[in-house]
Amino acid sequence: MRVLARFRAAATDVSRFPVPNLPEVAFLGRSNVGKSSVINSLVGAKLARTSSTPGRTRSINFFEVRWPGKPKPELLFVDLPGYGYAKISRAISEEWPKFIEPYLNQRPTLALCVALVDINIPPQPNDRQLLEFLTASGRNFVVIATKSDRLSNNQLHRALKSLGELYPEAPVIPFSAKTGAGRNEVWSKIRQSVGSFSIPLFQS
Repeated sequence: MRVLARFRAAATDVSRFPVPNLPEVAFLGRSNVGKSSVINSLVGAKLARTSSTPGRTRSINFFEVRWPGKPKPELLFVDLPGYGYAKISRAISEEWPKFIEPYLNQRPTLALCVALVDINIPPQPNDRQLLEFLTASGRNFVVIATKSDRLSNNQLHRALKSLGELYPEAPVIPFSAKTGAGRNEVWSKIRQSVGSFSIPLFQS
């Protein structure tokens, strides 16, 4: 699936969020789980910055996505800062609840949360906390098992079974930014979620 995408805004404060008039798909996960690589794979371009150093994304970054031939964007991809990286300064990490939690709890146009989990390592406590939070909040979400190309078929099958048993609340899709595996399945879930999402009337 081909799409056109471009950067729209970066925000570390609720007041800097874009006007909520498009469905939004938020990408969440631990630092270095591959969020930027997944986003770039989905849009087919180097849209989000990738880095071998965890914790580079420290703002909520909004990207417009539109279908070819359409004059206006259809949705926003939203890249949230990674969590669980100890070397990020306390001063920065303490700021995150001031804009990340309000975004997840209150954003009226958030149609789908994409929770990324590295399938190569055992599920981490903060991954579980994120999925429990999404479940309790009532948000629509899907779990993406990243870096799936690093496992053999048997290893991947066992890891996915274990992940599915731990997180039965949402579908788990194995994904590889390197091979493109899972890309069509994720897009199908995004289009389904966006297509059935009703935008609340925005009052300025």
